[in-house]
Amino acid sequence: MTATPLRIRKAAVLGAGVMGAQIAAHLTNANVETVLFDLPAKEGPKSGIALKAIANLARLSPAPLAEKSLGAAIIPANYEDDLGQLADVDLVIEAIAERMDWKLDLYTKIAPHVSSTAVLASNTSGLSINGLAEALPEQLRHRFTGVHFFNPPRYMHLVELIPTKLTDAAVLEGLEAFLTTALGKGVVYARDTPNFIGNRIGVFSMLSTMYHTEKFGLGFDTVDALTGPAIGRPKSATYRTADVVGLDTLAHVVKTMGDTLPDDPWHSYFQPPVWLKGLIDKGALGQKTGAGFYRKAGKDIVVLDLQKQDYRPSEGKASDEVAAILAIKDPAEKFAKLRASSDTQAQFLWAVFRDLFHYTAYHLADIADTARDVDFAIRWGYGWKLGPFELWQAAGWKQVAGWIAEDIAAGKAMSNAPLPAWVTAREGVHGKAGSYSASADAEKPRSTHPVYQRQAFPDPILGERFDQGTTVWENDGIRLWTTGDGIGVISFKTKMHTVNDHVLDGIQHAIGLAEQQFRGVVLWQPSEPFSAGADLKGALGLLQAGKLAEFEAMVANFQATSMRIKYSLVPVVAAVRGLALGGGCEFQMHSARTVAALESYIGLVEAGVGLLPAGGGLKELAVRAAQANPEDPFEALKKVFETVAMAKVSGSALEAKSLGLLRKDDVVVFNAYELLHVAKAQALAMAEAGYRPPLPARAIPVAGDVGTASFKASLANMVEGYFASPHDVEIAGRIADTLSGGRIERGSQVDEEWLLALERRHFVELAQTEKTQARIAHTMTTGKPLRN
Repeated sequence: MTATPLRIRKAAVLGAGVMGAQIAAHLTNANVETVLFDLPAKEGPKSGIALKAIANLARLSPAPLAEKSLGAAIIPANYEDDLGQLADVDLVIEAIAERMDWKLDLYTKIAPHVSSTAVLASNTSGLSINGLAEALPEQLRHRFTGVHFFNPPRYMHLVELIPTKLTDAAVLEGLEAFLTTALGKGVVYARDTPNFIGNRIGVFSMLSTMYHTEKFGLGFDTVDALTGPAIGRPKSATYRTADVVGLDTLAHVVKTMGDTLPDDPWHSYFQPPVWLKGLIDKGALGQKTGAGFYRKAGKDIVVLDLQKQDYRPSEGKASDEVAAILAIKDPAEKFAKLRASSDTQAQFLWAVFRDLFHYTAYHLADIADTARDVDFAIRWGYGWKLGPFELWQAAGWKQVAGWIAEDIAAGKAMSNAPLPAWVTAREGVHGKAGSYSASADAEKPRSTHPVYQRQAFPDPILGERFDQGTTVWENDGIRLWTTGDGIGVISFKTKMHTVNDHVLDGIQHAIGLAEQQFRGVVLWQPSEPFSAGADLKGALGLLQAGKLAEFEAMVANFQATSMRIKYSLVPVVAAVRGLALGGGCEFQMHSARTVAALESYIGLVEAGVGLLPAGGGLKELAVRAAQANPEDPFEALKKVFETVAMAKVSGSALEAKSLGLLRKDDVVVFNAYELLHVAKAQALAMAEAGYRPPLPARAIPVAGDVGTASFKASLANMVEGYFASPHDVEIAGRIADTLSGGRIERGSQVDEEWLLALERRHFVELAQTEKTQARIAHTMTTGKPLRN
């Protein structure tokens, strides 16, 4: 099967509200030229509404733009003057308010201007896609579909694709490939039913949690303590999530369910609880109005107490019994204990899980093709570690099904609708042959769409295992493995992929083997992060034991590893996703090329723990500055000095380029599951082109003592403004000295070894100071930097 690629050069987003503007931002992140439309403004420039929305993107957190300057590329437009711009647009995404009449009216207006080859999609979160298609002329209907992004669009992995009865299969195939590779999304096909999959199940789960909150008389903060990370869900849990989403938005989605699902056996619950209505009537809509279930009181967070009708300090937590049950590793034992416990919190949790499982099983056949689609929709759209079916199956399918049936019979469940017959006939929904489809009564394997051949390690569903390759060599720090394609892969075995002696020695040995056996080698971790940097615990231990010679040897070995990466005879490609801090950042800087997932947070953060980068990072920045401007390397050093001295971490791979931590020709990949595929392709392409390592840099012009003095002058201002402590200045001065090549004349030429020796000396001297050791110890115990 080959999918016709959907060539999207230019896109238009209709509607510059919260979602529309952020979808436009993410298309722009992906280098898609994007026009953002809204109504004509009553005053000022005609496209003022779109202009204002674009300006606002730079202020939002988390940032919708992967690099602030990208906002300038979005083209503001309005429906009165600019519909002609739709003529050369390949993809139109409508993202206006959730009103069927408004959407139909807009489709009628734009239809004459849309090109006959363009794809038209609605980002509705729950309206009927077939109903919307009726407003379109015949020739556009085959190219129309629902494409539902989750908020915030840059960060949420899920996009629901909802075809109409007439959507052309080739359009869907092309769109799926574009969403997956170009925008980095996880695509799930949903049936055209109200609220589709994610919001149908996710909002039901919230409603059921609200119902049981009241029934068991629990505080909102207690429920959040129970329904967050303790059960594998995000920190925002239930009520904090509601505050973030907006209580009015939540009520609107609930109303949609009430209006459009009259025959649902749970219909009587599809209305906001009285107290939620009360908050909305008061204008307490959550985060956007400063108060909802929670509000800030000075530095503290207070929570609404329904009994007192006022806010009180937020202090809810799991009871000792429930905390002990939730800590049990075996899901079957955990669920058995929850159900058997007489603790109110345990009964609450069992009830919430029971009603979620019941509802999801009952509706599987109408809302999704397979159980896998439901689990991925909830994991990717709501941030749960496991989807509802995965949770149920992990806890023992038959056992849990029996308990649900007992509770239905005893009138304890929210609905007396019987469990579908397939539930009791099966041992689970995910197995070797695929995931269960209730509508087809069969197990279906994963999609065979060619785009997924780019994912050797896709997000696994419960019980799935992928080919781990053949181990070529391993020690306690790393594993070198291959899948027989001529490329070796080095993966770290340490916690958070930190770097210790085993990792350093392992990388050096593995590169030696790769030079004999492979055409290239990729540094890649099976999970995030890429690397949190040096193992501080080991380093601090050596210092405190007074083993200075061993400590210095460890630093020298770190540098030797970076240089081994740089001068390897086969290309070493770093495949980065998530955090790449300190030594992790330095390894990718020394690789022949870095392939970074968009969501890579890269930084030389050593200054935060009272040190400076000494794995060759400062040396490499000095070399790059000299290559960029041999006459005056100081110019190129200015920006990177600030980056390193302030321990800045990039907010994306694109921002890492502008900070000087990635090179211009390093590759940015939007889908983290495609990272290994692209990194291997880069390594092979470099090998095909006759790769040779760079020549040793022996004549590096440096900024010298003049450069150091200039940097130090700028630091004086920081102290005056109380931005930096004397120890910060001490560290920054040593960073400046290393970047500038030490106390030598401006324009002097040095080699890499000279710069590495400077790094080592400053690093070892700082490490011996009391203040730096206090910073390291504080960071290790609290995870936060110490300003001393």
